[in-house]
Amino acid sequence: MTRTTASFGLACSDLRPGKTNGITDVPGVLVGHCTLRSGDINTGVTAILPHGGNLFRRKVVAASHVINGFGKTVGLVQVDELGTIETPILLTNTLSVAACSAALIREALARNPDIGRTTSTVNTVVGECNDGPLNDIQAMAVTEDHALSALAAAHGGPVEQGSIGAGTGMTCFGFKGGIGSASRRLEIAGQDFHLGALVLTNFGRAGDLILPDGRRPFPAGAEAGAESPEKGSVIVILATDVPLDHRQLARVARRGGAGLARLGSFWGHGSGDISIAFSTANPVDHGEEQDIVSRRVLSESRIDLLFQATAESTQEAVLNSLLAADRFLGRGGAMRLSLADCLAKGSETLPQNQFGQHSEKQ
Repeated sequence: MTRTTASFGLACSDLRPGKTNGITDVPGVLVGHCTLRSGDINTGVTAILPHGGNLFRRKVVAASHVINGFGKTVGLVQVDELGTIETPILLTNTLSVAACSAALIREALARNPDIGRTTSTVNTVVGECNDGPLNDIQAMAVTEDHALSALAAAHGGPVEQGSIGAGTGMTCFGFKGGIGSASRRLEIAGQDFHLGALVLTNFGRAGDLILPDGRRPFPAGAEAGAESPEKGSVIVILATDVPLDHRQLARVARRGGAGLARLGSFWGHGSGDISIAFSTANPVDHGEEQDIVSRRVLSESRIDLLFQATAESTQEAVLNSLLAADRFLGRGGAMRLSLADCLAKGSETLPQNQFGQHSEKQ
């Protein structure tokens, strides 16, 4: 059984989670992983599919937000210009973005032979974090076949979390990071909807993590405070079946940062913190022939509910990525402790200074 916030009595919300408390609670959304672990190779690919059909032909409305831009992504310029996503979203390590993008292009060409000939080219979407401390990133071990394997493995139901897929070699707040997910169930106009988050966590300084109950767990042996500058990254993927337009999704994407801030993150100079949000409710037909189309959208007076759900599910997804990950031995013997082990033993916390504030660990 995967360890989650519920396993440790850590309440992150007032809103109720979905059935599996994952991004796949949004109907139609699929997630798959391909994990590489061999010697100093500790990396992989995670795929998020807004639906299982032909995304190039049936696009989803989307938007992104760059919280801090020290990152290497593919596709966000067109996502924010046209307001749609037309391929699955792949997550991987920094030097494997190109391989994953090429795989998405090949997958789209196989399903749509007219791409680049009688219709437009395809805009792939890939996000990354740097797993170099635990993975031999220079080996560029991720191939197009690995990306295609993650796509082929995509399924609904509970999301596999922790040190898996793109999260295999990631570090978060000095602990072992990885893939995490959470969701919130929403009732709007008498109907049930969901908002779910999936995160790739590789950010936060040791000692900065704040749990919902106020504790500040610290990984033994790590450097704290200014001795270890913030230079990590996080990718936040947000999915919902609430009907939203591009502008509203951009507003939702920005609230992913609120969930990160609740955990103690301040998005350092060297961090790449990016949020991508999409709605499955208003598919866009690639071959639309009507001059004017009608779409439902949420009333702006109700959007606070989406903002709250985003902050809560992002915060909990990050914690789930930490709690699901076991103690990890990576490249060259580099080791990361498990937050779950730390909490089970009684977490070590940072001492307070004379002002009652947490100071650097001595």
